[in-house]
Amino acid sequence: MLRRWAAAMAGVSLLAACAAPPPEPVPPPTADRAADARLESGAAVSTMALEPGDAAAALSSFVESCPRLLARDDASGLTRAEDWRTACDAARVWPAASARDFFAGYFESVEVAGGDGFLTGYFEPQIAGVRDRTPGFDVPVYAMPADLVRQPGYAGEGRAPLGRVAEDGGFVPYHVRAGIVSGALDGKAEVIGWAADPIDFFFLQIQGSGQLRAPDGSVMRIGYAGQNGREYVAIGRILRERGVFQPGEATMQGIVDWLRANPAEADEVMNANKSWVFFRELTGDGPLGALDVPVRPHASVAADPRFVPLGAPVVIDAADDEADGIWIAQDTGGAIKGANRLDTFWGAGDRAKAIAGGMSSDAAITLLLPRGTLARLRAGDR
Repeated sequence: MLRRWAAAMAGVSLLAACAAPPPEPVPPPTADRAADARLESGAAVSTMALEPGDAAAALSSFVESCPRLLARDDASGLTRAEDWRTACDAARVWPAASARDFFAGYFESVEVAGGDGFLTGYFEPQIAGVRDRTPGFDVPVYAMPADLVRQPGYAGEGRAPLGRVAEDGGFVPYHVRAGIVSGALDGKAEVIGWAADPIDFFFLQIQGSGQLRAPDGSVMRIGYAGQNGREYVAIGRILRERGVFQPGEATMQGIVDWLRANPAEADEVMNANKSWVFFRELTGDGPLGALDVPVRPHASVAADPRFVPLGAPVVIDAADDEADGIWIAQDTGGAIKGANRLDTFWGAGDRAKAIAGGMSSDAAITLLLPRGTLARLRAGDR
């Protein structure tokens, strides 16, 4: 049941890759980043119903995030690297058993653009795949191609667009999904593995990481390396627009079932999502998020870094109680854009898949920032 914290508060901001196909997007805020949006104080962190186990897991993930928090610029404009130092120093030696006291003592709650948000879920899928091509494994898993670059000499706002330099020397957008499926990268990009099923691989790309399991039982873990610069398009929305599903019916499993039952249309529908994700092999502990640290089940959440500092704690109060609690923003996703749009990570396996695939929930979202941040921003010190 969706609850507001006892002391009436208004909202926050957050967001990343989705297991449940994204719903109609939350209307974008008028601001392009959190620092320019409406910011309001939330309830005292000490009054929030944080479960001890959730707080301990979040503390561990926060500690892993601290080196990045202290070394990178915050795209949201809310914090400076130095703002996090006191909390990070304390977190390294704080006992897990009293993790709730850590968050209550070092953070204040802030709501961005009202705080009414939406959640989906993602997980680490395991699909049939091998390192070396063998019969029945024909879907290439590409590493980042060398010719995928940002536009040279770009003088516009923001980061330079991704694309490639054409034979005539001009800069053009990179190949779309349909072109890559048709062989545009044959012999031009390293193939690190081969998947057996194009539909399974399509959804692994949406997740952004996963495992290739070979017939002999060996597993190769792969993680997000980059993307072709093309906009992500939710095929669930396309199927709703075509009348295949009614609003709220386009679950991940429902879409998979439809694609398998309609092979003549499946390629065309999947290719409507022009985005293509490239991978790298992972050898560490768990899939890596955008901070290049492992994401943890029921502790890591994907968000839009323009509205949530990556590494920051966020508190979710959702219509789906399973997602309630404190999380750490450690990932991003092509489908996760805008304030108060989050993607919760649930781990690997059938249970994680079931939870993530069914996660589609309204939520009140609160961002936790180092104490004193909001006062500094209100004073115009940015």
